[in-house]
Amino acid sequence: MEKPDQLRELWEMQHALNLRIGVKTEGMTEDEKTKWLLNYCRAMTQEIAELTDSVPWKWWAKYQKFDEQNAKVEVVDLFHFLISLAQVLGMSADDVFNAYVKKNEVNFKRQETGYHVKDHHDSKHI
Repeated sequence: MEKPDQLRELWEMQHALNLRIGVKTEGMTEDEKTKWLLNYCRAMTQEIAELTDSVPWKWWAKYQKFDEQNAKVEVVDLFHFLISLAQVLGMSADDVFNAYVKKNEVNFKRQETGYHVKDHHDSKHI
């Protein structure tokens, strides 16, 4: 049996969850897109804070322990919101994959050339 396209599966699951909680990402107005982009960015900021709290970052506190299980859950929570952000922008799983591949090529080229100067146009084709 062929393995399903896991990225597309995530997109479908997130779409269903968004619909279940009342967020229809297709056909949003510019104002709605702005609202939901901000909502998802704020949610991701909180998830990043929760991920950070999974790691003993308080060098002065001896009681902290690394909570790897919780860190994994927070990474998954970030994916929920990141996929929702992409969906608000009208990006499919294929769109994100293709953009990732192109941006990855840009990042490798930057490393090959030493990335001494910021080129504001090297990502315009993505």
